[in-house]
Amino acid sequence: MSMDIETQELNIVTGAFGYTGKYITRKLLSIGKRVKTLTGHPDRPNPFGNQVSVAPFHFDNPAELTMALQGATTLYNTYWVRFPYRQITYDKAVNNTKVLINAAKEAGIRRIVHISITNASEESPFPYFRGKGILEKAIIHSNLSYAIIRPTVIFGHEDILINNIAWFLTKFPVFAIPGAGDYRLQPVFVEDVAGIAVNAGHANDNMIRDAVGPEIFRYEELIQLIADKIQSKAKIIHLRPGLALFLSKFIGYMVNDVILTRDEVEGLMANLLVSKNPPTGKTRLSDWLTQNASIVGTSYASELARHYR
Repeated sequence: MSMDIETQELNIVTGAFGYTGKYITRKLLSIGKRVKTLTGHPDRPNPFGNQVSVAPFHFDNPAELTMALQGATTLYNTYWVRFPYRQITYDKAVNNTKVLINAAKEAGIRRIVHISITNASEESPFPYFRGKGILEKAIIHSNLSYAIIRPTVIFGHEDILINNIAWFLTKFPVFAIPGAGDYRLQPVFVEDVAGIAVNAGHANDNMIRDAVGPEIFRYEELIQLIADKIQSKAKIIHLRPGLALFLSKFIGYMVNDVILTRDEVEGLMANLLVSKNPPTGKTRLSDWLTQNASIVGTSYASELARHYR
């Protein structure tokens, strides 16, 4: 006999209307879990209907945030910012997350599953990776049971990076690679990340685990793979990183979005999006692209529209 819905353990997912959070939520619902989301966009249409209850973040009101977390046993945190925009900086995102961690402790959360990134370090020269490293340390010292999941580049339906590379390869006659293109990355499928996160949520041991796919590409190989799969005729060229960034900013004005940041280029060129550990995801990007070649890159995915409008 199934457990009454009111007595099932409650799981909270931050950002269930976003990307990774949406797939974590789907995974939890598929195994019969109760889910509530905290979101910065509580007025947006709820893709899960009455299956998922909704509350705003309340970062500026820790007491309200604590109340929103009460009754839950596990918190899956995907909250972060890809780049600083308007009043939201990396420092602000770090402080907001620390407020969330403290509220989780006050609310009696048993375990936090935190989505970080490979090679996060509070000593990193790159603000994105440094902010993630600071938060990993805060979670480790929070006295909460924790699982820190470190994905690389996440791909799948609704992703931004792989989709938009395909879109550019379709819409423009030339695709510019910053630098030599010999730096590596290890893409991981979003459903694999969700599965790793949910499994970690059901465990008891504290852990830090990379979420990485089975294939490692040089960046130029990745671009060529996507071009081949979608049958793009775009010419792939190499530009100095600064010039490639300038070009991406110019095209960003055309599509009203932020396409690429200096922090992203420098982190990529430093080989921070690849793991030294065995792969934990099973889905191969090359296979996924073969199966989805007809739809990947058919429309542009806007970061600003997804998170700031």
